[in-house]
Amino acid sequence: TPSTTSRLLSEGNIQSSNYNDDADIKSVKEIFDRQTSQRFEEYDERMKDKRKTRKEECDKNIQKIIEKDKMEKSLAGKIEKGCLRCGCGLGGVAASVGLFGGLGTYGWEMAAIAAANEAGAEAGIVKAITEVTTKFGLKELNGIALENVVTAQNFRNPMLYILDIQQGYNTVCSVDTHASSLLCSYKVPNDYVATYKAITTSAREVATKASEEAAFIQQEQAALANATSYYSYSAIGYSVLAILIIVLVMIIIYLVLRYRRK
Repeated sequence: TPSTTSRLLSEGNIQSSNYNDDADIKSVKEIFDRQTSQRFEEYDERMKDKRKTRKEECDKNIQKIIEKDKMEKSLAGKIEKGCLRCGCGLGGVAASVGLFGGLGTYGWEMAAIAAANEAGAEAGIVKAITEVTTKFGLKELNGIALENVVTAQNFRNPMLYILDIQQGYNTVCSVDTHASSLLCSYKVPNDYVATYKAITTSAREVATKASEEAAFIQQEQAALANATSYYSYSAIGYSVLAILIIVLVMIIIYLVLRYRRK
């Protein structure tokens, strides 16, 4: 029968003294061990470098994240404080604008009404002087110029004109019965009552027209002042409303930032 020879090496055969005593095998093993050890060392060095590099990069990224977070928190805090301060400041400004602006406008309105009254009085005086001159042909009353007799206090008083004009009539027309002045045209022959009545009626008209002229000018100037003050109040109101809207926006931003920080 044919026989078969086994070529397999057992672990015992590999580690037998024949291999251990072989110089070439020892040299190969030493070279293999040295190369393997060297490669492991190189690999370990590379891994150390990579781990160090990655650690540095990771530390840098962490530091950047921390700094960014600090910056965002700092910026948010500054914006939050700024919004709060700005809101409080603008709230005070709105109150000041509403209060002092309203008071200022009211003061201006009172001054404008006073000026309107003065303008009305001046117009009434001019109207009275014009009427006395036109109706009676007089430039003086009791020897005093009309500009000095008619004042803001008496131009509406009909008795001022009635008494002084009647006295002027007695002085001029009663002494000279043939006088041709405008004042003497009121004379009713042989009827003193009718004469004085005509003078009185015309003198009352002087006071009435002067009062009407003064009232017209006064109302016109007062209406202008009221219209101006209305627009001023409206402008103040719109300004306060705009400021309050800005304050509201600031407060909303403040609350949002505060909520996000928490």
